[in-house]
Parts: sequence; structure tokens; C-alpha cells
Amino acid sequence: MATSKTPSLATSLPLLLLLAFLFCLSTAHSSTNSIGKGYRLISIEESPDGGFIGYLQVKQKNKIYGSDITTLRLFVKHENDNRLRVHITDAKKQRWEVPYNLLPREQPPPVGKVIGKSRKSPITVQEISGTELTFSFTADPFSFAVKRRSNGQTLFNTSSNGASFGEMVFKDQYLEISTSLPKDASIYGLGENSQANGIKLVPNEPYTLYTEDVSAINLNTDLYGSHPVYMDLRNVGGKAYAHAVLLLNSNGMDVFYRGTSLTYKVIGGVFDFYFVAGPSPLNVVDQYTSLIGRPAPMPYWSLGFHQCRWGYKNLSVVEDVVDSYKKAKIPLDVIWNDDDHMDGHKDFTLNPITYPREKLLAFLDRIHKMGMKYIVINDPGIGVNASYGVYQRAMANDVFIKYEGKPFLAQVWPGAVHFPDFLNPKTVAWWGDEIRRFHQLVPIDGLWIDMNEVSNFCSGLCTIPKGKICPSGEGPGWICCLDCKNITKTKWDEPPYKINATGVKAPIGFKTIATSALHYNGVREYDAHSIYGFSETIATHKALQSIEGKRPFILSRSTFVGSGKYAAHWTGDNQGTWQSLQVSISTMLNFGIFGVPMVGSDICGFYPQPTEELCNRWIEVGAFYPFSRDHANYYSPRQELYQWDTVADSARNALGMRYKILPFLYTLNYEAHVTGAPIARPLFFSFPEYTECYGSSRQFLLGSSLMISPVLEKGKTEVEALFPPGSWYHMFDLTQAVMSKKGKRVTLPAPLNFVNVHLYQNTILPMQQGGLISKEARTTPFSLVVTFPAGASEGYASGKLFLDEDELPEMKLGNGQSTYVDFYASVSNGSVKMWSQVKEGKFALSKGWIIEKVSVLGLTGTGQASEIEINGSPVTKEMKKIEVSSKEHSYAVGLEGEEENKSVMVEVRGLEMLVGKDFKMSWKMGVNGA
Repeated sequence: MATSKTPSLATSLPLLLLLAFLFCLSTAHSSTNSIGKGYRLISIEESPDGGFIGYLQVKQKNKIYGSDITTLRLFVKHENDNRLRVHITDAKKQRWEVPYNLLPREQPPPVGKVIGKSRKSPITVQEISGTELTFSFTADPFSFAVKRRSNGQTLFNTSSNGASFGEMVFKDQYLEISTSLPKDASIYGLGENSQANGIKLVPNEPYTLYTEDVSAINLNTDLYGSHPVYMDLRNVGGKAYAHAVLLLNSNGMDVFYRGTSLTYKVIGGVFDFYFVAGPSPLNVVDQYTSLIGRPAPMPYWSLGFHQCRWGYKNLSVVEDVVDSYKKAKIPLDVIWNDDDHMDGHKDFTLNPITYPREKLLAFLDRIHKMGMKYIVINDPGIGVNASYGVYQRAMANDVFIKYEGKPFLAQVWPGAVHFPDFLNPKTVAWWGDEIRRFHQLVPIDGLWIDMNEVSNFCSGLCTIPKGKICPSGEGPGWICCLDCKNITKTKWDEPPYKINATGVKAPIGFKTIATSALHYNGVREYDAHSIYGFSETIATHKALQSIEGKRPFILSRSTFVGSGKYAAHWTGDNQGTWQSLQVSISTMLNFGIFGVPMVGSDICGFYPQPTEELCNRWIEVGAFYPFSRDHANYYSPRQELYQWDTVADSARNALGMRYKILPFLYTLNYEAHVTGAPIARPLFFSFPEYTECYGSSRQFLLGSSLMISPVLEKGKTEVEALFPPGSWYHMFDLTQAVMSKKGKRVTLPAPLNFVNVHLYQNTILPMQQGGLISKEARTTPFSLVVTFPAGASEGYASGKLFLDEDELPEMKLGNGQSTYVDFYASVSNGSVKMWSQVKEGKFALSKGWIIEKVSVLGLTGTGQASEIEINGSPVTKEMKKIEVSSKEHSYAVGLEGEEENKSVMVEVRGLEMLVGKDFKMSWKMGVNGA
């Protein structure tokens, strides 16, 4: 839903970009100026828990941005073989940190209680070595470095000696620390923002982290989430090494990346650094998500297509949308309501006129029987209304954030609202009860939690105006109508250092909760602001899981470190423009790195209406987002995929392929849940040695091997795609291939209703036959696509498949309702073999799933398969169900001097091999000239 800041920012985008540019130029210079002379290390020794504790003393105090904290406590620990923690805080009193109950992790020793010597003493420790990472330091002025043991590379180095930055600074409301970087390091992450230049960070652009309701059309500014983590990828002597650095801090911050250095400027909290060693990009996200929480398991249906719109004014419109998708033969799994279903925009209500309960229940009964699902929006602001039961119970339970002892007053869609405090255990219980009550009213299948940055249409201290209706119902609903005055009397509302909030150094309380407001136990909004959406997500997840014991589905706009453990994310209010389409890929790929793999953008753009051509191209991309949803603004014309005939054609084509590869996507969901691996990945995840793809942001991979190369520009009917070294086979025509030994850019035809999707060599891809709803698609026979290097006499391929009862809360083996299959294939001198190894096949056998077809690509020889055996038994001519065919591959780019060594595809149909049982299959290939 469009919100308070969107309209004004959208109309002043050029001005914002200019201001951001000027801000960047000014701070790039000023940020090199040293504030003080740093700290000296006065002692360090081992602590009882296996870490090391040191004490730092300020060298020279100054008043720039406030007073220095005199004595700091340093805690260093190798938490495992691949993760190092460096924690620096006030030695004498506890400071704000991301709550350990929200993000569970090891706690450092308490401060105030001195372990070892806090006075100056001889320092005998020189470095602290782990299995893969080494921590070393300089005592005066204090700096530290983190190195990789295997190759000696310095990954992080805070020494100002010879650098363009100053010493470490630690004040109550201003923390600064920097690291040197090699020029050739490729840096990714530090979000959430819309990166116009692609996924790879660009020096001297502003990177501000502070959750804001700012439309995603605004480039290079702080948006809905805060993820202070970056991945660093380097090519050292032809070998790739990746690592990641997390500064676990929820306070607002500016991060200045200047190409050879990176500087953090943070307005509170502590330095809590985590370094994960990699060395591959997949290793990095595995190690990172083992710290912050593995991504949530998603129900199978959530990988289907979703349709939403703000402006489905009554139930009849929603019913027509569902019927129109079916009539157009476009797949659809989930229908959504924005706040149109609500009574006066109030949470947990139904409009009795436009969405009468009895008719809504009848509609839901109909679509549930079909296998479809229904999801509605929910905003955190609770309408101030004495006759509103949700508000009454909230007041009775004292669940709201306070300002000067009273619930903080704001304005969102219902008018005057208060915001629940999800740091309060009583709020979590009350919220769960409200969700339970609403589920009894309407059997929803998931929740969409929006506006949770938090968004507020007003700023400051507000009161409800007397003698007028607020809102009046006239004009845009996001115009503030409360009586408000600015709050400037505390240092929490006007901190000494101004982060570049909303790209224009806006006050940090602008159109959100006043930062001097208080949460449970006296926690200030100043500190907890960016974890509001995260805390709401956790409470919502707990509530949904408790209702029916099913796997929850939650879509959250605001996210923080760890949000992926509970929720999916969409990238917010984008535009129906080619630039928003392009940027959507970078944002999606970043969230995979952030540990939130279930992500996507509003297909065709939230507003204004896209052109027909753009919507064609967008569904060709969006059909392969992990989270695939069309959503539009109230004020935009209708843009469901059936509204244009050409878009409907593109949707049937692209979503048709999505629904065939749902088993593959669901297996990637399982892999994400177990290892953190992103569903959608940058090319460098699979080809880290291939430096050409380090900045690639116009293509992406699903898993390790399925590459999407879409058209992203107006009027184009071909696309230039980068193909890393190897053989790639076109998924819409398996006889078409691209092969290159060194990798190259290739221009491919891409007419309007066509998207280029290629499968890499050495892969076994499980597929089904598709359908209009995932429930029916899931019952169809399986096929396997096996890819070998084109024309190779020797080859090997593998794949995997995870199946389960997809609404179980946990996604795992060992519960009697899941099956995991490893597929393998080899070719050697014309002998082709395939086999499977099944773990816990009972579930798959109970469903009767079979493999009906195998397609093996890249084979040498005549294409005539002979001596076919299945599970040790020869296939004879009498077995009329089984058909064998072959086709020769054609190449968009050939075999580079080896064209005479042609390759073929062999298909075997009519099989009835059980998915839940090990199988073996083999045949001999005919030899050319024989």
C-alpha cells in the first residue's frame, strides 16, 4: 500500500538525487577528518569462556558529537572455526544492544564486573588465532586486523596508519570505525536500498541504514529494512575468496564506502562485529545464517503465483479476479486483500457491506477446496476508537508504546492510532489473541504485515483535533490531520550527528514514532526503531503457528538481521517503470545474501500503470522471483495479467515454466532452510572464479544452475546475456544450447512473449507437468532433465529433490512425512547411467509419485540408445509404453573449433519409476560411423 512519504518523495525525486549527491560529496571529504586520537589498549587476557577481554582508554577527550566514553571493554572470541566476534562497549555500564531474546546468540561477559586487569599492565598477547581467522592488534593507538590464515589476506583493518580515515571514536551517540579495503574487492550488501548501479556497491554513494517508509523508487537511500552486513569477494591469483562482515547494531548509521576504505558512523549502541570466513559465497551465507537464524520454511503453495491490488472494493471484484485467471488459463495460487476488506481501515475487522462474512466464508470455502489460499494485510497502528474491541483489549492490557507516560499518538489509515510495543511480552500475548480471534472470523492462510518501519503520517507530539473529523475522507488518506508540534527538547530527538535519513538528513523522528518515546523496560525508540518490524514479525509468527499448528506464511515490509527466519519480504512501493524492473533484480539478490531468500517485487509495478510492453517483460522476470506477486495501487488502472492479451500470453509461458519447476523451487526452499543458500543468486555464487560476472545484475540464477536472462529495456527483441564457461541448454527448447570454454556474452533472440532460461551442465533438474494451481501441479508425473557438457565423452551430473507434507510447522526429514532424493548420472565412452538414492521414501510412495520421462542432454554419438535397462531388467520392444527418441542440439554459440563433435539429446518416455524408491537406468549410445 502506498504510504505517507511516497507521494511527496516521488514528485521530488530529481531534487532528492541531487541532495544525495551533494551530501555524498561533502561527507566523502569530511569523513576523512579524524575526531580525536582514538584509544590505547591497556590490558588484555583470556576470559573463562575461551574468549579474550581487553580494556581501552581514551587518549584525548573532545566534545565533537558529545563526550567520549573514557574506558571501553573489548571482547574477542572465535565462536567456531569460521566465525570471529569482536565486541566493544562501555566498560562500566550496559549499553543498548539488539535484544538477545529476539536474536539468540552467545552473550559476552557482563560489563561493570572487571575480569582481569583494567589498569595498565604488560600486554603479552599479540594475536588471537582461530582455525581460519586471526585477530591481531596494535595497542597505541588501538586498532585491530582480521586476517585469513589460509592465504594471509587482511580482511578487515582499522589502522589509520597510511589510511584516509581517522581513529576509532566511541561516544554515547556517535561511534565511528573504519577499515581499509583493497581496490579490487567486490562489495555487496548494506541494505535495504534501491541500487541503480546494480548489486555491486559503488564507491562514494551514500549507504544509510535506518528503517523508513520511503518508496523503493528512491534510489540509494534508506528504505524499509536495515541489514548492516556486507560480503567481500576477492580474486587472489585466480582463486576466489569471499567473507562477510556484520556490524550487529540497530541504531541509525551512515556507511561510507570509498573504494579503498569503509567507514561506519553510528548514532548509538555498540560495536558488535561478526566475521565469517567463507571462503565461497555459499559458505558465507551458510555461516551467516547459522548465526542469525536459518530462513523460514515456506509452504508449497507460497511458491505459486499471487495476485493482489489495493482497490478490490468489494468481494464480487475478488471473485471475478479468481474466475478471470482461471478463464485465461493463467496459474494462480493465492488471492490477496489490501485493506479493502476492513471496516474503516481497522485491523482484524471486516466491512459488513462490501465483504459480508457469510459470503466471504462461502468464497473461501470454494477456493480452499480448489487448493487456493487467501491472505490479508495488517498494519501495526491500532485505531483509537472506544467502540473498537481490538483497541479496548489493547488498552486493558497496556500494550502501547508510551510518550511521557501515555500511549504515543500517531496517524495512519484508520486515523488516530497507537502502536503496539512488541518488546513487551504482554503485547505478544495480546497480539496472538487478536490474530486467533480474527482467524475464527475469517480462516486466512497467512498475514501481510505492512507499514512496520514504523510509518506515521504525522511527525512529533500530536493530539486529536477538536471540532473536526480526522481524516475527513476528502483528499489523500496520507495527509496528516492531527494537531502536532515538533519534539526537539531531548538529545534522542535531535542527536548531535545527523545520519542521511531519507536521503536528505531528515530528522530521525520524521513521520515515524518519536525517538524519545519509550518501549517496555524503558527502552528508547531511538535504539529500537529499526527492529520494530522484526519484533512484530516474531510475534506474528508465534501467533500463526499456534492457531492450527501449520507452517506460517508472513510477508513483512520492514526487515532486520534475522527476519528471514520468520518471514518473506517484498521490496515495497515500486514504479511501473523499466528502471524499477531493473532494480528489482539487485534488491532480490541482496536479500538472498541477507538471509531472506523468499523475496520479490510488485510485478508490473505498484504505480503508475505500466505499459503493456513493460508488463510483458516484468512477468517474464517476476515468474522467476522466489516470491511472485502482481500488486497495484488504488489509483492505478487494473493490471492483472489477463488485462492484456499479450501479457496473458507471456504469463502463460513464463508462469507455465514456473509451475513445472515447482519441485525444484521447493527443494531450493528446503536447501535455504537447512543451509541458508539463497533461492535466487547472483551468477558469482556458482562461478566465483569468473570475474566477468562479479557485477552482473541483469541476470540471475535459481539455485546453482538455472539462469534467467530477461529483457529489461523498452523496445528490445533480443538480449545480450553473459554465459559463464560451460554448456547451457534452453529450457523452452532443450535442443538449443550455448557452449563456451572461456565464457562470453551472447546476443539471443527475445521476442515479446519469450524469456531466455538456460540450464547449466552437470545438473539433474526434477520437474512436473505444471497446472493452474500448485496443488494440482503437484500430483502430476515427474520428469528429469540431465545435462552433460556438450559433446564430452566423460561427464557427471547430480540433482536433488525434497518432498514433504508442506504445511507441517517444521521442514525436515525424520518425521515420517517427508522424502529426500539424490539423483546421479554419468556418461563414459557412450555408456549412460542414471540412479537415485532415496532417504525416507515412505512419504513419496504414499503419494504414488512416478518419474515418467528423462531427457539427457549433451551426449555424443548417433543418438541411438540401445541396451536400455531399468533396475537391472532390459527394456524390450514389447514394452510399448516406453518410447525413445533423440534430437541433435543446435548452438547459438558453437563448440569453438569442435563443431564436428556434435551432441544430441535422448528422451525416454513412458517410464513408471517410483520417486520414493531407488532406481537404476542405463543404456549405450550409438557411435558415429558405426
